[in-house]
Amino acid sequence: MSGAGAPAPGEPIDATGLDVVIIAGTWHEIITDGMIAGAERVLSAAHATHRLVRVPGSFELAVAAQAAFAGGADAVVALGVIIRGGTPHFEYVSSATTDGLTRVALDAGKPVGFGVLTVDDEQQGLERAGIEGSKEDKGAEAADAALRTALVIRELRG
Repeated sequence: MSGAGAPAPGEPIDATGLDVVIIAGTWHEIITDGMIAGAERVLSAAHATHRLVRVPGSFELAVAAQAAFAGGADAVVALGVIIRGGTPHFEYVSSATTDGLTRVALDAGKPVGFGVLTVDDEQQGLERAGIEGSKEDKGAEAADAALRTALVIRELRG
């Protein structure tokens, strides 16, 4: 696991007035629920309005993010877990999910906090889920990135 080079926590965020949608897959519930809790904690602390929607899996995150933006969301936090298996399925789903979320963000001109774990095994996911014993909290990191980017965009658009 590479935590090396991660940015230090910045100043507290005031995201009052931002509407954020957390979109999370339903696979690997313990890991995903941990990431949701981390994202919700960050969004609440920043006073952002937020809600959670669930989709079947990581592949469906992009189209749900697109719908969230069409509905007026200022940012999306996309959370999912893709665990490598013995077939090429992992590569296809990981690539399509990443490419889809990137396209949605660029098309909307709004940030998608990327909290999609692509891991070799369940243990690697648990280490990043933000639950007790985890070394990282990728849900919190994705929410923080989405908020900070939304505020930068708001500032740039004046």
